[in-house]
Amino acid sequence: MSQQTTEAAEGSGLLMAAHDGFIQSRALQLAAELGIADLLADGGRSAEELATATETHRPALYRLLRLLAGSGVLTEVEHGRFELTPAGAELRADHPRSVKATLLSAKLFLPVYADAMYSLKTGEPAFPRSFGKPLFEYLQDHPDQSAHFHSAMADASRLETAALLDAYDFGGAGRLVDVGGGTGTLLGAILGAYPESTGVVFDQPHLAEAAAAQAAADGVTDRLTFTAGDFFGQEIPRDGDIYLLKSIIHDWPDEEAVRILRGCRQAMSPGSRLLLVERVLPPGGGSHPGHAMDFTLLVVLGGQERTEDEYAKLLAEAGLKCNGVTATASPMSVLEAVPLPD
Repeated sequence: MSQQTTEAAEGSGLLMAAHDGFIQSRALQLAAELGIADLLADGGRSAEELATATETHRPALYRLLRLLAGSGVLTEVEHGRFELTPAGAELRADHPRSVKATLLSAKLFLPVYADAMYSLKTGEPAFPRSFGKPLFEYLQDHPDQSAHFHSAMADASRLETAALLDAYDFGGAGRLVDVGGGTGTLLGAILGAYPESTGVVFDQPHLAEAAAAQAAADGVTDRLTFTAGDFFGQEIPRDGDIYLLKSIIHDWPDEEAVRILRGCRQAMSPGSRLLLVERVLPPGGGSHPGHAMDFTLLVVLGGQERTEDEYAKLLAEAGLKCNGVTATASPMSVLEAVPLPD
């Protein structure tokens, strides 16, 4: 085989593998919906047993299970009998590194990706076109979907928090304000590591009950409070030593991003710090895990991932100076900013 033929075969193989990845991704979502990993938590079961438990067609389910085995999620220990692999175990709801909620949440976005050409033609998010309203408005009206979405955000925080705590020193921060902090997964972990600190989660009112439950689970109820609000409509809590925004600014186009940052700047005292925890893209090209999220932000929210220089520009427009970036062992980095003099 000539070198040219070999290179062509490798190229088509790469493209077809990427195509098959879409199918495997959907298979994982279906497994999450059916609770396959939860059913296998105590050991192997046959396809027939799993079909009975999930009320599915046994031969059809077997074909899904076989695909998952070929993907490294399951092992077919004997014909028709399956066990979890260590990677597949993370599909269990009770696993400390569970991604089940992320996969359940992803189902919501299938129609949006199907309509992604609209975003490419217009530069606008496809979500409002697919669902009739922007994502966060839609979630307020659909509590079940909202629960999956915010559980997925909590999944991400659990996976990234250890790396964040290893990389950045929160010592000396008496009071932290987590702007758009969801159910408080990240802030609860920080307070757990820094028992001298207190914190406030600032987010939508419908998250208050889940945030209280999370604070209780983390053992920080006496040091974590929830303040309901909208960072576009209400004043952000004052008197914070650190203002924390994790995966918030990337959700928004530049104009709205600057509005959020200005709200934080108004709440900050001269000695406050602002931390953006984001996927900071390298300048120029090259592979980066943030590129996939960047495309997702385009079609879902109209936001984007940014480079350090692009974040520094947004911060400056909001009256803040970027002091630098701290990388973590996860795809996330920490951009630290302080108020510019009035």
